[in-house]
Amino acid sequence: MVLRIFLFASIVVLTKCSPEKRSESEVESFPVISPVTKDTVYTEDYVASIQSVQNVDIRTRISGYLDKIHVDEGQNVKKGQLLFSLGDQEFREELAKASAMLKTAIADAKTAEVDLQNTESLVEKNVVSKTALDLANAKLDAAKAGIEEAKAHEATARLRLAYTEIRAPFDGIIDRFPIKAGSVVDEGDLLTSISDSKEVFAYFNFSETEYLDYILSDHSEEKGKVQLVLANNDVYPHKGVIETVEGKINPGTGNIAFRARFPNPESILKHGSSGKVLISQRLNNVLLVPQKCTFEIQGDVYVYTVDDQNTARMKLIRTAFSIPHWYVVESGLQTADKVIFEGIQLVREGDKINPTAVKSEQVIAKR
Repeated sequence: MVLRIFLFASIVVLTKCSPEKRSESEVESFPVISPVTKDTVYTEDYVASIQSVQNVDIRTRISGYLDKIHVDEGQNVKKGQLLFSLGDQEFREELAKASAMLKTAIADAKTAEVDLQNTESLVEKNVVSKTALDLANAKLDAAKAGIEEAKAHEATARLRLAYTEIRAPFDGIIDRFPIKAGSVVDEGDLLTSISDSKEVFAYFNFSETEYLDYILSDHSEEKGKVQLVLANNDVYPHKGVIETVEGKINPGTGNIAFRARFPNPESILKHGSSGKVLISQRLNNVLLVPQKCTFEIQGDVYVYTVDDQNTARMKLIRTAFSIPHWYVVESGLQTADKVIFEGIQLVREGDKINPTAVKSEQVIAKR
């Protein structure tokens, strides 16, 4: 008796829990839409690193102490503008010494030249031998060589003195100063860096497949033009142009690097910042279905279609691209199909429904 009661209760529970198809009196109305064929644009984003067209380190070329800093961090500077001064007293003394040595060498050469002239006169009068003349010529040659050596020393001293003034190599923005005024610096120490950010490069990677698709795509006027999304998800107001592609595919990642150039008149973009490059691809005469019509099961995309008997049928579709609010359908649907547009969470396979047609133009207008 107990067993019969238990089986009866189980049947009641299962009956209540099992999904029941709607009766004819319970048929609900659902809006349906037909897939639309039209031209559209597919946009893909790629993580990009942004670098200034010119960005160089400013380093010392001599040892000394940092006497004065003439600019501030983050300041815009012009080419040739004085940035740093090193203590120059020692180098001025070196230059003065080198200049004095040059004057001495010139004087020695003049003396040797006079001696040569006197020796030539004495040789003509047979007062001295030709050996004395050869010796006088050798002294003059040595004196002239001394002049060249002294000139080289003076040029080196003058150059080392010039190195005490460090100037901007081009127009740009000064970075942070790791060394402060009064510090002792060695040759090669980093003083700051300077960036020319009137234009910037954005570096990003394509997979080999994407690279081939891009290279073999149509050569329209828009090809190569790209947009940039900033780190705060704002779209950068100026478009860029793809300029170069690396010469080889990275065997480790299977990617190839692209470089795009962007104008930067407002100096919004900074060296070392990041963003996403947006590349658009025109798709002609493709089949579109609203994403609102779809649902996923284990990674597969499905829709509910309505057959001639107004019965809902679950249908697997293959999508090629995802664009805002729409899927580009690769297979599984045709323009003649009727797809349930809203309320798919209330529909089950085999339900009878009352389809209400919605024009695709109305859906597009809402978007």
